[in-house]
Amino acid sequence: MKKFRQLVIPYLIWSVLMLLVPMLLIAMYSVMSDGNSIVPFQLTIHHYVRFFTDPDFVLILWRSLVIAIKTTIICLLLGYPIAYYIANSEEKKQNVLILLITLPMWINMLVRTYAWIGLLAPDGIISWLLGLIGIHTELLYTEKAVLLGMVYNFLPFMILQIQTALSKMDKSLLEASNDLGADRVQTFIHIVFPLSLSGVVSGITLVFLPAVSSFFIPKLLGGGQFFLIGNVIENQFITVGEWNFGSAISMIMAVIMMLLMMLVRNIEKKGAVQGDRL
Repeated sequence: MKKFRQLVIPYLIWSVLMLLVPMLLIAMYSVMSDGNSIVPFQLTIHHYVRFFTDPDFVLILWRSLVIAIKTTIICLLLGYPIAYYIANSEEKKQNVLILLITLPMWINMLVRTYAWIGLLAPDGIISWLLGLIGIHTELLYTEKAVLLGMVYNFLPFMILQIQTALSKMDKSLLEASNDLGADRVQTFIHIVFPLSLSGVVSGITLVFLPAVSSFFIPKLLGGGQFFLIGNVIENQFITVGEWNFGSAISMIMAVIMMLLMMLVRNIEKKGAVQGDRL
């Protein structure tokens, strides 16, 4: 048993170097400022105060949360019926459908997002199709384009999580519900959805967290006119060169994400307890 424990050591070292050390460096930078010739640096909370006292940064944070919530809701509304259909299909058909869902994910997300620029351009296919039915509107470099890009990139995560939960569901519960006189709507509300709640919660986590911190999707499809918090962090590190302020924003987002994950875990535990009662 001790020999197997030793196999974990390389993974622990890798986790410390790739996760813990960078986070500690970011936390250190976030509470530091330039000092003088005697003291090279000083501890301060100025960067955090600056963020929360500047209405522009608070507005960008709120906008990021709102568009992440919109993305999550749309992915849930689209992903659940698709996952439900796949879970209730024959095994061979399930494999084909899952392959079709995951196939685009084999291509780099950045490349897929670039492809949407051509599709949403004024002379693109989507604009041309909308023009045929009399709809003339700008799609590229708008909030709609950013939202569409996020839904497209993150929807498979929602579908796969819910489909996995639905596939593990005990089918005898559905038969028992039918024998007791429940219709499909009642069966879904009282049996199917509670048992799939773990997949829903996991899907929400996998969609919301990357959506709220995404920076290249708003940058490409928003054309620099639609700034989210991820773009602000990128701008502080790469363009402005204010690593301390960028680190402070990163730490604020890390705390927000950890709080949301704790909330999601509590919801998942309550759903698991409810599922056990069934």
